[in-house]
Formats: sequence, structure tokens, C-alpha cells
Amino acid sequence: MRCLLPLQRKRRLCLRRVVDALRYLCRTGCQWRSLPAAFPPWPAVYYYFRRWQHDGTLQRLNRTLNEADRQAHGQPAAPAVLCLDSQSVKLAPRIAEHRGTDGGKCVNGRKRQLLVDRQGRIWACRTHAANLHDSRGACALLLERRHWGPRLTTVVTDRAYRGRFTEGLLARGLRHEVSSRPPSTRGFVPVGCRWVVERTFAWLNFFRRLVMDYEYTPESHAAWILWANVTLCLNRFP
Repeated sequence: MRCLLPLQRKRRLCLRRVVDALRYLCRTGCQWRSLPAAFPPWPAVYYYFRRWQHDGTLQRLNRTLNEADRQAHGQPAAPAVLCLDSQSVKLAPRIAEHRGTDGGKCVNGRKRQLLVDRQGRIWACRTHAANLHDSRGACALLLERRHWGPRLTTVVTDRAYRGRFTEGLLARGLRHEVSSRPPSTRGFVPVGCRWVVERTFAWLNFFRRLVMDYEYTPESHAAWILWANVTLCLNRFP
């Protein structure tokens, strides 16, 4: 992790303690001003949260930990198949920006799109208003193609991603595979390798910052999702 953090100059703060503070905020969901005194001052932690979110440090840290975790389990560093799905979550009151209602699930809030490998590691994520269609909302993920790895050949989704998202995948030389449950079945049925996305959504419920969307911007909520994945990868290391 040290090689990924900006250590080119001497700092008064220990960046490892900043990372620990961000992981604590993601896990407990406490307010910025309620950050315990054992961590650096909250304005400094917030400064690095915003800076690493915008300069790509968080994305590089997430990808490197994903690759290291895969190699620790005897797999190639980069995945060949990724699974994509969305989840609608409620938005905190008094936040009107990027708010919408998912008519199918009756959720007034935002929708988060996760791109995970077969073991549930998050490689990319996007958050937008819940009333935006899955295919249109997932097109923003195509801009993060460089974080998906060089071995990727196939993206597995359900039928909702046919259309604009499929065209974007084909334009980048990737294959789109649709995997959905048979229409005659009822209740929850594990379908292909797409059930790993649902498991990742369940993992996010253990992070109180992500149980509900408390952020004013969708980009901040997506950043907390990556911090949750960073925590999961670090916890699996011996």
C-alpha cells in the first residue's frame, strides 16, 4: 500500500492512520465531526478523502488490492469475466440532488451499479438517480475500462442492460452475455455467475455508511463503496 500513497514529501500526518480513519468511517457510519480523537483531525481526513477520490489514488489502490487478493488465492491478477448488476438504495432526507424513484422496486433514492469478478471483488462502481435505466446508467462505467484489467473478454448482466450498454461493450471489443432466470420460476433463484453480485450487495450491508446513501454527490457514495472493497480485501490478507 505504501507504494500507492503519495509519499514523495515529508508529511505531518501518517497516511496509514488516514486510511484507517476512512475505513473506520465506512464501517461505523459515524459523522465526520464524530471521528474519535485517536485518528487524525477530521478536516485532514476529509481532505485526503476528496483528493484521493479525484486524482485516481483510490481507484489505483482498489485495483492493486484486487489483483493482490486474486494472486493470493492462486488466480491471475486480472479477471477475464466480470458481472454487472444494480441495486436501488434510499437517499437520506433533505438531499434533492440526483434523486429519483425506482418504479419497479418502489425505492426513492439512488441506484448503484457494481462491476465485480467471480469472487465478488468490486472493480468499478457508479451511482446515479434511481429512475435512470440500468443500461444508460451503466454507460458511465465504460469510461473506467482501464481499471478492468487487460484479460477481460466478457461482461455478464441481465436483460436490462441490452441496448446502449451492449453497444458500448461491442465497440470496445468485449462480449456481452445475458444471464437471467427462466420466466416460469418464482422467488430467488441463483442464476449463472450473477449471484456473486447479489452477495457483494449483501456484504455492503455490513458497512453502515452504505446501508443508506448519505452523500450529497453520487461520486462520494461510489468512493465509499470502493473503500468498503479495500477493507474486504485487506481483511482477507493473512
